[in-house]
Amino acid sequence: MPRSTDPPAPSRLTAATSAATPPAAVALLEKLLAGIERELPRALELRHRLHEHPELAHAEEWTARTVASELPVESIAVAGAGRIALAGPERTDGSAPVAVRAELDGLPIEERTGAPFSAAGNAMHACGHDVHMAALVALTRAAHALGEELPAPLLAVFQPSEEAYPSGAEEMASGALGERTPAAIVAAHIHPELHWGAVALDEGVVNASCDAVDIIVEGEPTHGAYPHHGADPILALAQIVVALHAQVGRRIDPLHAATLTVGVLEGGGAENVIPAQARARAALRAHRSEDRQALRALVEEVAAGVAAAHGCRARMRLTAGEPPLVNDPGIVARGRELLSVASFECAPEWRSCGSDDFAFFAALAPIAMAFVGLDGAPGFTPRPLHHPELLVPDEAVGAVARAQALLYVAALTPAPAA
Repeated sequence: MPRSTDPPAPSRLTAATSAATPPAAVALLEKLLAGIERELPRALELRHRLHEHPELAHAEEWTARTVASELPVESIAVAGAGRIALAGPERTDGSAPVAVRAELDGLPIEERTGAPFSAAGNAMHACGHDVHMAALVALTRAAHALGEELPAPLLAVFQPSEEAYPSGAEEMASGALGERTPAAIVAAHIHPELHWGAVALDEGVVNASCDAVDIIVEGEPTHGAYPHHGADPILALAQIVVALHAQVGRRIDPLHAATLTVGVLEGGGAENVIPAQARARAALRAHRSEDRQALRALVEEVAAGVAAAHGCRARMRLTAGEPPLVNDPGIVARGRELLSVASFECAPEWRSCGSDDFAFFAALAPIAMAFVGLDGAPGFTPRPLHHPELLVPDEAVGAVARAQALLYVAALTPAPAA
């Protein structure tokens, strides 16, 4: 399997590339790859610093300043802690930039990796954001070094609050990227379930929508010895949780990707008291907009009906999250043709019910996200995303930067004539 320290692929169209792939696109990608290799030592040191000092969503001030200090150009603060920076020459022809996005925030997880650059406390980069940021800094420096050879500016987007609402991507897509709308917006994300050396890049829906919902059940408090004098919201809520999982499997077409997760249950303060209220928090995910609406309606209907059957009342508070992430077919097709140039193989089709607020950027321009495999990487111990023992290997910094570079080139390469 290729490593991030492997040299870029040779200067030629390989058998895996199409004859329609412009030689200029291959040449540009190779120059970017060579620049990334030169930048890797600095990027790895940055990755260690970022990993050691994670910051949670809406509070990424130190992270943003640290990233900005490593960029070859001045950055602009947007959307709170977010930063954007334009690399490459300003074109008089008005060429729109291609934006490449990385995330600033960590997660509220206590790290258990044992790495020498582990974070202390209750925050951790357990989703690879430290790797994504360091990779994008390396790519931005490589792009800036090309000067006039860069055919269109690269807009480096360091987005805050990907892991929590309100969404940083939604705010950026609502105008925080400035007056120059990108021609496309791309991103690369590590994934521990894909093979090292492989990249998943598929058109259409690759991630689900995600909505957060609070279910509040109100009953009638009483002594636990006299349950007939009250109405038990905990019993009602327990039945609601079971009914919701059952109904998802009966209301949604089993061939459609959709899931419901109840991650929080709260209620009561003593074992012998039936409380006045109980609460659950759940996440609703779907690939199709009609299934997304069906899940929302299902939760409200089931919660109200089951609560009423137990003499209680239920209400629902919905926080609408990100839409499904839909990859642009043109960027995907051109990106796949460049995979071998960047020393990648094409992973089998990869879609999941994971979600990413990167999907909000589709309101601005065509988008595409690639997933960079980790399984089998040097020294990597398999762990899922958001796990306290997930330690992404340093080699992934170069791999993610190469994936970001090929997506940038794919986004600015014109489609072949029909």
